[in-house]
Amino acid sequence: MENLVLLGMFLLAAIALGLIYLLASFFSLWLQALFSKASVSIFQLLGMRLRKVNPRMIVEARILSVKAGIPVETNLLEAHYLSGGNVLRVVQAVIAANKANINLSFEESAAIDLAGRNVLEAVQMSVNPKVITTPRISGVALDGIQLQAITRITVRTSIRKLVGGAGEETVIARVGEGIVSSIGSAKTHKEVLENPNMISKKVLASGLDAGTAFEILSIDIADVDVGNNIGAILETDRAEADKKIAQAKAEERRAMAAAAEQEMKARVVEMQAKVVEAEAQVPLAMAEALRGGNLGVMDYYNLQNIKADTQMRKQISGVPEDKGNK
Repeated sequence: MENLVLLGMFLLAAIALGLIYLLASFFSLWLQALFSKASVSIFQLLGMRLRKVNPRMIVEARILSVKAGIPVETNLLEAHYLSGGNVLRVVQAVIAANKANINLSFEESAAIDLAGRNVLEAVQMSVNPKVITTPRISGVALDGIQLQAITRITVRTSIRKLVGGAGEETVIARVGEGIVSSIGSAKTHKEVLENPNMISKKVLASGLDAGTAFEILSIDIADVDVGNNIGAILETDRAEADKKIAQAKAEERRAMAAAAEQEMKARVVEMQAKVVEAEAQVPLAMAEALRGGNLGVMDYYNLQNIKADTQMRKQISGVPEDKGNK
């Protein structure tokens, strides 16, 4: 019985020592919150430890909000911490928005933070607009001259469109598209060089910030340079392509003509062969006529005389002798 009593006393002493240790570890935080008029009870600190919440961070955020005149309940701070949010940054964003007369509650700020946005940077950008410098953007005027422009976009954050709104990359892409369109609609590149403001006015009037987390305040042309004569390059390339096409067609016609020439030569040889064959049949036909009585001997001699007379006349007149009549 005495052993049981001693064991119970030992357990009570151990529990008491554990409680004293926990209370001692929270005493400095409790005292800090107490003197800062941001009271947090010992039991609340103990509950934070049991819920695996960082008590120091919660107390610091609580003190910061109270000192700024915007007290935030510890339950809200703990809930945001457990959700994986940045408690101090959210409180700082709420304080900065309050000082800048921007209507932003802790719940809205926490939602923006959980959405992956830097809410403190967004509030700061709402007060102090940011200047975004675009890369060099090329466009071609109607006269074929290329122009390269660099612009500076002044934007500020739109808190209400921060969640779900597009980022800086979208703004830069839209502005670049607007610059290319503005340069492309100019009749000559000289118009753009004389009045670069025409680009910024047209781009700004296009409402490029729709659906983004920013509000475009101004678009300023920082630099405009003259590039290549794209129209001349395209015409040269087109002429070269037309030349190659014409050469290919001419080569095709030459090949066809050569093939036709060879075919005609073959036909001439074929016709000559037929003539020789036909001439070879004449003596046979005459012999057959003599045998059949259709041609007399005198008729044959008269025919030979006519041939000889014709040959003599050709020789006298200088006409070349027909090879077929030899």
